[in-house]
Amino acid sequence: MKIAMVIVSIILLIILFVFILGVRMYKKEMVKENPEYIIELVKAKQMEGEAALAIRYNNEEWVNFNAGQILPLASTVKIILAIEYAQQAAEGKIDPEQPVSLKALNDFYIPHTDGGAHEAWLSQLEDVDGKVPLSEVAKGMVAFSSNANTHYLMNLLGESNINQVLAALNLESHDPIYPITSAMAVPIYLKEKHSFSDDELLEALKEMEMRKYSRLATDIGESWLTHPMSAQEKKDLLKLMDMDVQRIWSDRLPGASAEDYLSIMEKLNSKTYFSASVHQFLDPVMEGVMVNPQNQEWLAHAGQKGGSTAFVLTNAMYAKDKKGAETEFVLLADNLSPMEQRKLSRNLNGFQLKFLRDAEFRLKVKTELES
Repeated sequence: MKIAMVIVSIILLIILFVFILGVRMYKKEMVKENPEYIIELVKAKQMEGEAALAIRYNNEEWVNFNAGQILPLASTVKIILAIEYAQQAAEGKIDPEQPVSLKALNDFYIPHTDGGAHEAWLSQLEDVDGKVPLSEVAKGMVAFSSNANTHYLMNLLGESNINQVLAALNLESHDPIYPITSAMAVPIYLKEKHSFSDDELLEALKEMEMRKYSRLATDIGESWLTHPMSAQEKKDLLKLMDMDVQRIWSDRLPGASAEDYLSIMEKLNSKTYFSASVHQFLDPVMEGVMVNPQNQEWLAHAGQKGGSTAFVLTNAMYAKDKKGAETEFVLLADNLSPMEQRKLSRNLNGFQLKFLRDAEFRLKVKTELES
């Protein structure tokens, strides 16, 4: 009996040791900086068409890896709203200094659905008395990726006007843009209207045509203007957002190709495609990275917008350094595991910085990802 107990204790200690070792190795892997992981990931996902990388350097096509593949954009799509905001501001259709009530923004805020983006934006505001200028709302949409700010701006700018930007920029593969925040409420709307069980709800969401789905998201978003969701309704919505429902929402986000967004990055980087009056309002929104004094030391200008869901990570970036070198970069990745998501997020900025500053690394990226 004693021998059996000793054996069991030894086995348990071995299991505990292996578990602790595994946790330590996992944590070490997560914190390790490895810019080359981006190369590894896009190559690993090549066959499934679940990742795309497009890079131009000094007007030369540097990487074109699955760049024509249409993939979900997540919050990177907010670049289109930023462009329309700047165009309407330049034309005098909206006033960037007009005050916006924080309460009005809060009506569109669904807690725990944006990774803390809206709360982070609110926390850095200074000297506000319940209101902020519209320009700050736009900055919060891009720099912090606030979904509440995005929904507010979509209502203000007009969904049809936003989608006209796609045609004006010749983005032929781009899906129509619709309110992705109110799309989160589509499941609870269907469940309440039809008294669906959880399984029936999932089936209904999967079978719903995309046009009907986006139209419903728009209708729900418009209804929030007069009848915002209550705190309890937001809690009920969150209860429905399990991983299966989140996956459907993520898969139905507007998509486009890396080629499309690379063309946008080129236009923004050139400072000539859009008028100076548009850039007057667009650059403060898109180029938040230039607030950092360290970036000002070596960059003439730079801007970016990323996005993520539980399954997606995307980023579009442009930069011109003080030596005149120009870079445009777009990464779209879908169907990521939790580890892939964390490692990609951990190493993306390091990859971009190394590409911008290390000629040897730039050549390696080109060689490794040649078509």
